[in-house]
Amino acid sequence: MKILAIETSCDETAVAVIEATGDSKSAEFNVLGNALLSQIELHREYGGVYPSLAKREHAKNLTPITRAALTEAEMIVSNRVDLNDEVKAKITELLHREPEMTSAFLEFVQEVEVPNIDAIAITHGPGLAPALWVGVNFAQALALAWDKPLVPVNHMEGHIVSSLLKENKIENVKLPLLALLISGGHTELVLMKDWLSYELIGQTRDDAVGEAFDKVARMMDLPYPGGPEISKLAEKAREEGLEEVFNLPRPMLDSKDCDFSFAGLKTSVLYALKELPNLNGEDKKNIAHAFENAAADVLKAKTLKAIEEHGVQSLVLGGGVSANHHIRRVFEETISEKHPEVDLYLPEPKLTTDNAIMIGVAGYFRALRKEFATEIKADGNLKVH
Repeated sequence: MKILAIETSCDETAVAVIEATGDSKSAEFNVLGNALLSQIELHREYGGVYPSLAKREHAKNLTPITRAALTEAEMIVSNRVDLNDEVKAKITELLHREPEMTSAFLEFVQEVEVPNIDAIAITHGPGLAPALWVGVNFAQALALAWDKPLVPVNHMEGHIVSSLLKENKIENVKLPLLALLISGGHTELVLMKDWLSYELIGQTRDDAVGEAFDKVARMMDLPYPGGPEISKLAEKAREEGLEEVFNLPRPMLDSKDCDFSFAGLKTSVLYALKELPNLNGEDKKNIAHAFENAAADVLKAKTLKAIEEHGVQSLVLGGGVSANHHIRRVFEETISEKHPEVDLYLPEPKLTTDNAIMIGVAGYFRALRKEFATEIKADGNLKVH
């Protein structure tokens, strides 16, 4: 099965073409084409993602990015194809809020033959609503123009299943599976007892861990995105053998549930910074070191609690913060020492940030179940039981 996948949940416009075979017990994936355009530089001056700007950039870039992915997949065949008036009218209505995208879209789909794909997968959430809607409407327009089934994909499910990839294969995944999803918008523990059936067993009560990383970085006037900058400073502190000089709290570490809280940790950093009016490079390394250690300790403790309570056989890390070197190291060492019977899945670095490959992988498994849609709502709720 060949799937065209589209991701526009935040500030990356991404389109991929994947070819997949197999089923949930053993599946193999081949990336035929992959194109991604990041908006980081555009949002840097705002210190975070500006939704209306993200929406505008998606609208401008979706058609050329789709062309680029299909070109890499060698699926572009130039040939005039006239759409009938009814289909044109429906597409124009779908894209009416983006007139420039409408004209570029119609020009594109009428100058190339329908590509050799079996379905179109699209992120329907969670994410920034304006950004999601541009992608959803674009995908619905493609499905109309090319008469292809449409597969709505949950962004977080994309992170889960793509993290299971090992050498382009997903096979012999032991259940129950626990996913720790950590990003700028999410900190969740999701249990999967049956394939693609989820139970939310823990979540943040305030800030997501990635959000806390970024806010602490802003407090120290570090460049956006701040999470990687914190990580770099913390790694330098470890390399230089600096002792942890700031005693930061581990919020909710001993609570009886698997929920998280990072607001108090962030506030503790703020108080520590107020005691350092002449913040220097050494101070920044020490703060970053202490903060990253505290965050990792909380993630580790809550995950271990969930593993032990639910008899977990596989642990998956997913989301942008799963690229953090220290957090990956902590989980590799901890699982090896405390739960060697648990299979640990860490995503490839290129799959930690938002991308269309993960949407294609999740979309494939949903397409196998024929979970197609003629109309999609950009709500983004992960179906849990």
